Amino acid sequence: MTPYKSEPPLGGSRAHIKSIFPSLAPSEQRVAQLCLESPETVARMSVADLVTRTGTSPATIVRACKSMGFDGFQHLRQVLLRDLGAAARDSIQQEESGATGEPGSSEHLVSGIFSRASHDIRGALGSLDFEAFDAAVRAIRQGGRLLVVANGGSLAPAQSLALRFLAAGVGCEAPSDIVSQHITAKLLSAGDVCIAVSDSGMNSFTVGSARIAAERKATVIGVTSYAKSELADLSTHTLVAGAEFHSWNDQLPIGNIVQMLVLSALHAAVTADSPEVERARSAVFEEVLHMVENPE
Repeated sequence: MTPYKSEPPLGGSRAHIKSIFPSLAPSEQRVAQLCLESPETVARMSVADLVTRTGTSPATIVRACKSMGFDGFQHLRQVLLRDLGAAARDSIQQEESGATGEPGSSEHLVSGIFSRASHDIRGALGSLDFEAFDAAVRAIRQGGRLLVVANGGSLAPAQSLALRFLAAGVGCEAPSDIVSQHITAKLLSAGDVCIAVSDSGMNSFTVGSARIAAERKATVIGVTSYAKSELADLSTHTLVAGAEFHSWNDQLPIGNIVQMLVLSALHAAVTADSPEVERARSAVFEEVLHMVENPE
């Protein structure tokens, strides 16, 4: 599996920590939870203060920092302080470009949703490893057969990715039923690629296809919200983004939007600067135009 990077980009520490959270030991989770709930407090603390606040030990603090991908507590503090400054600047910008219109009006509702979405998405790349992303792009470009598998809420973004690949002339298989997914994965071999998309990284059907593909020596590209998940463990390259935004009660599906954006970026990188892709797009355009002009 592609090694996971240690430091998230500017403004991405919260998404980074949340993507690791489920894999932490209970005592380590207490440390991580305080970082998520009160980063400004943790940034001002000493190790002794954090031990007292979380009811843990100095050794647990060190382990928690390492498990979250930081060099140590000082590294964690530096990243939290850095992102607190970035958050303050973002807050000012959001106030300047937030919802418009009278409260209660449709304009206020719609503009507020768009404003919040654009703000929240900024920190979504905190858990994405760009080295893993580049490796995934190379694997697809140099690979043989390409299989895309997903189920549940991740199925629609995965099917959209597959269609975009096909429209760009990149051969791609994306069966929507579980049996066909497993059978197709079983027919892969070394040099082939399986893109497995699972928001939780724990969907048993998607993980099953990924495991079969891995057993067949195919390259597995896992797209998930959690760096430490069953899918991530199986994957050759793991693309992690979106954990920051998960809430069943949230009216905005920011996590799903982030997932779609990551897949769109993957498609764009794979198909960039390719004469074959341009020819395929031209052929697809002509065919679609023909269908529109001659519906019968």
